Amino acid sequence: MSDQTFTPKDFKSDQYVRWCPGCGDHALLNSLHKAMAELNITPHNVAVISGIGCSSRLPYYMNTYGFHTIHGRAAAIATGVKVGNPNLSVWQISGDGDALAIGGNHFIHAIRRNVNVNIVLLNNQIYGLTKGQYSPTSPRGFVSKSSPYGTVEDPFCPAELTFGARGRFFGRCVDVDSSASVEVLVASAKHQGASVVEVLQNCVIFNDGSQSLVATKADRAKNAIYLKHGQPMIFGENNELGLMQEGFGLKVVKLGENGITEKDILVHDAHCQDNTLHLKLALMEGPDFPIALGVIRDVEAPSYDVCVHAQIEEVKSKKKDRTLEELLMKGEIWEVK
Repeated sequence: MSDQTFTPKDFKSDQYVRWCPGCGDHALLNSLHKAMAELNITPHNVAVISGIGCSSRLPYYMNTYGFHTIHGRAAAIATGVKVGNPNLSVWQISGDGDALAIGGNHFIHAIRRNVNVNIVLLNNQIYGLTKGQYSPTSPRGFVSKSSPYGTVEDPFCPAELTFGARGRFFGRCVDVDSSASVEVLVASAKHQGASVVEVLQNCVIFNDGSQSLVATKADRAKNAIYLKHGQPMIFGENNELGLMQEGFGLKVVKLGENGITEKDILVHDAHCQDNTLHLKLALMEGPDFPIALGVIRDVEAPSYDVCVHAQIEEVKSKKKDRTLEELLMKGEIWEVK
């Protein structure tokens, strides 16, 4: 935080933004600028790290430190940056291919270690930069340039992968929904530890309409639920629907029917240590269930970078050797002349 006040413009670089007109990356970039201004971070205390892909061009458009790295290695580089300089606010920008295919190993271990990095995963279910091959999040049967007869694979669900790696923060937003995106990004930055924000993003060239269920405000009113900690899980065009528990699962109910009132609706607890309900919420999908947006899980735990530096200080306090020369010269030594 800074005593100086910043605006979104302070985080914009002078580079021409080279994304296709209508690409969801434009909207996410604007939301990220707004989020950083709201957080009031000093631009020179921010590092934006990316891998390879359309979304990975984003560091060029930030008036911060940035590093456009190699395919799939953004999480590894971001980990090194954060451990090397814990005072930096470190953001990792990755696409679904960059993070979950070649970068899958680094992705899950950054989350498992709970490195204090903000991972923004732009999920358009396609490889856009290499012109339209299916990705790890493309649905079964998806026809693409690399699957002309449809894929025969089941996709990754980023939330499921995050929770499987013992992730403590998971949020989801839609590229064009600016206010909600800013809210989730700000929450992810305030979380101490690894945070993952899945951005449901549209690729107008190679996978247009992939986010059609939540593409417009009207679509989101019908097909999505915004989860807020401490508030009942109510949704619908007129807030007429809600979520209740049924056995070990969830069910959608209509308020007013069968005597159901708001008191019967589940209240969202983003801070619950048990992630069972969080996972069920994150895995909901239409048409029978709404798509969960907002902060789904936000649980504090010791972060890797803080623990590493604490361990270094603890070891240093117990060791008599203060310099490399002292370390080398102790014990049995001799001099060769």
